[in-house]
Amino acid sequence: MPRRIAITGPESTGKSELAQQLAEHYNSSWVPEFARQYLLDLNRDYRLDDVSFIAENQEKLIHEAFAGSSDYVFADTEMLVCTVWADFVFGHIPQAIRLRLDRQQFDLYLLCYPDLPWEPDPLREHPTQRMELFNIYEAWLKQLNWKYAIIKGIGSQRLQNAVDAVNRCFIPV
Repeated sequence: MPRRIAITGPESTGKSELAQQLAEHYNSSWVPEFARQYLLDLNRDYRLDDVSFIAENQEKLIHEAFAGSSDYVFADTEMLVCTVWADFVFGHIPQAIRLRLDRQQFDLYLLCYPDLPWEPDPLREHPTQRMELFNIYEAWLKQLNWKYAIIKGIGSQRLQNAVDAVNRCFIPV
């Protein structure tokens, strides 16, 4: 069974880049963010049922990656992102997303700190609320009692901090 690592946290904190870099570093696989292409193709404002659809499809991508890997799998986005997104934007967490969150199984969560400069993107909505969102993510991780590490740093230091966190979790001293 692969070691499963989720990359989570607020928008514009380098999740996608970090997932790709970690997969390359460990010569492993990563799961892309389903939401990005889906929302770019949507041609309308997204709704809560779209977040549920994204969660369902993200979960499928993650399970496919788990089944096809024997070492590490790094997931760029997972059910905690969908949970926080639904609650923060719509004030409601659909039961289907909550059930997916409850059955989700990662060995480690890398919570990306909002110390990177904001990068505008047509899908990003909360440039001034990243710290607030970071605190929400951390509160969920604590409430769920999930193993996590906060990842800070700019450029190669961010990747090194993530590698160090993964190694601390999986490589015996």
